[in-house]
Amino acid sequence: MPLRTSHYPFSAIVGCDAEPLDDLGLALILASVSPEIGGVLVRGQKGTAKSTAVRALSSLLPPVEVYRGDRFSVDPADTAQESPDGPFPAGTAVEHRPVRLVELPVGATEDRVLGSLHLEQALTHGRVAYEPGLLARSHRGLLYVDEVNLLHDHLVDLLLDAAATGRVTVERDGFSVEHAARFLLIGTMNPEEGELRPQLLDRFGLTVEVAAPSDPAARVEVVRRRMAYDSDADAFAERYGASEKALAGRIAAARQTVRNARLSQAALLKIAEVCAAFEVDGLRADIVTARTALAHAAWEGRTSVTRADIRRAALLALPHRRRRNPFDAPGLDEELLDRILGDEEPPPDDPEPPTDPAPPTGSDEPGADTPETDGGPEAEGPDTDGPEGGPAEAPDTDPTGPEPPPATPQDVEGAAESEPDEEEPRPGAGTTVGASTPYRPRTFTVRGTGVGADGRRSRALGTRGRRIGATPPGRGAGTSLHLVETVKAAAGRPHGGGRIGLRPDDLRVAVREGQESNLVLFCVDASGSMAARKRMGEVKTAILSLLLDAYRRRDKVGLVTFRGAEAALVLPPTRSVDTAAARLDALPAGGRTPLAEGLLEAARVLRRERLRDPRQRPLLVLVTDGRATGGRGSVGRSQAAADHVAELGVDTVVVDGESGPLRLGLAVDLAARLGAEHLPVGEVSAEALGNAVRERAA
Repeated sequence: MPLRTSHYPFSAIVGCDAEPLDDLGLALILASVSPEIGGVLVRGQKGTAKSTAVRALSSLLPPVEVYRGDRFSVDPADTAQESPDGPFPAGTAVEHRPVRLVELPVGATEDRVLGSLHLEQALTHGRVAYEPGLLARSHRGLLYVDEVNLLHDHLVDLLLDAAATGRVTVERDGFSVEHAARFLLIGTMNPEEGELRPQLLDRFGLTVEVAAPSDPAARVEVVRRRMAYDSDADAFAERYGASEKALAGRIAAARQTVRNARLSQAALLKIAEVCAAFEVDGLRADIVTARTALAHAAWEGRTSVTRADIRRAALLALPHRRRRNPFDAPGLDEELLDRILGDEEPPPDDPEPPTDPAPPTGSDEPGADTPETDGGPEAEGPDTDGPEGGPAEAPDTDPTGPEPPPATPQDVEGAAESEPDEEEPRPGAGTTVGASTPYRPRTFTVRGTGVGADGRRSRALGTRGRRIGATPPGRGAGTSLHLVETVKAAAGRPHGGGRIGLRPDDLRVAVREGQESNLVLFCVDASGSMAARKRMGEVKTAILSLLLDAYRRRDKVGLVTFRGAEAALVLPPTRSVDTAAARLDALPAGGRTPLAEGLLEAARVLRRERLRDPRQRPLLVLVTDGRATGGRGSVGRSQAAADHVAELGVDTVVVDGESGPLRLGLAVDLAARLGAEHLPVGEVSAEALGNAVRERAA
């Protein structure tokens, strides 16, 4: 059967044109050899041939047998599969057709994915008929989701259910249908635009990171081939025809070989050791790694799994499963992997011994750490000993610079026009303090009801949620047909005879109330008044916790900081909270407090985002102690800037970073001026809120 040439040839992609294949080519090939692996997630920047490789893959897969006219593509050789279009009598024609590549658009509706009522049959013939969706069409084929990280939550849930069970059940609009939906799920995404939910991330068997080549010669070759393809696609495909046929034949042979491949007890034990060492969640990682190792052995023409197969499988199957939270960088420690696997094939009765543990605290071994021997319980920071083993210095003093002068108490007026008070010695300008472990924060929402994109934060009219009414198309947020209200609208107008005639203006769609995502803009005071180690660490931990909450609620986030003499938008609004967390972690602190500049920069960002997407409602989170030390007149300018922000009508939360026995309460006044909710940084935690409620109730 001639190969299709509608897509760029797979063997013409740089990295997939020679042995060994790069990670992208190998992952796609192995998932094709053994679809039970569970699909592939391709992560990378734009313009790195992610979509090109996926579309080219479908041309290499063997054709499938189906009953002629069967819209659900059941396998005629599998008597356990039943098609809603069946049963098919003996002698029904069976035909071969190419494997389908079904693309699931990010903006697809639930009806398009699951299937829906066949309106033409219902309105013309009065019959309830089912129109199959994309999941039915993708059975025994490829389901490709570009920008899978931007897919709406309700569509993600549908994919999770179908990928887990291999079946789709539809109960709606007067019909009940169940059909098979086993497909090779392939997703591509740009991490800069946001991360995937952990539940969907775990459903992908393999994941690869792709990037543009840094070698100029490789970049030139990519450009040369692409221009040749765009100039004459048929001639270009013909040039790679032989290599495409050879690659397709090798995949077909590997599919036969993998059925006879075996995994020894020693290999299974080694896979279990690898997964346990990298602390992956659950046992899906062990199963996927084993299947991938078998597929790799079959691809290499072998029926037994070797150490090299396990190593290659682990590098593809484990990186995305060992992440403890959305802000941990993906990847695998290859040195640790090699230590676990060993240099030789492990015999069944001689597993690799575990790595020696680190020496215990207080060891007599030379160079062993002896923490807190002199610093005592009052010492802060990781180092409690001085340079010669003597008492530690103050925890926030820069050991490489001169000792700063002690801070002096000031009253409110003095604090507003000069350098702020500090409870601890102030570190040098630009000191960076890390955050500690994030916690579950309080939930902040935008008041009222919006119409933004589906999410999990504020109340909104959207495509999901409880049905609260019906409206003509185009007048509300509904998209699915409300059949009862449509019939009632038609019956409510005069008509002749005994039949109800439907007209276009009778159509009604459901209006649903659910939740939306929001733009969460953080405006963070990084000045000297916030730079004390304990205080800034607490503030960063609170912000990190709120970022994690924004990730789970599918929000868009931005980060404005102010210190010294200016404010800066260090992270334009994005769905990549990983990037926001990285910028936060590297955020230095020190210098004066240009509060007015910070507020004005936040206002500029909010106005610009409102023009870009008027439906997305913002939430401003201002993190500051309320002090303004940007020079003479800074208090008045800060008050004017606060009034300007208040005029925007944006819901705002002021997280008060002031702590210690001497408090000026300036953040409270600032919150009142902004019409915002005031919250001490220590009460951002949901647990702290619960404790406060319990104390008041006692």
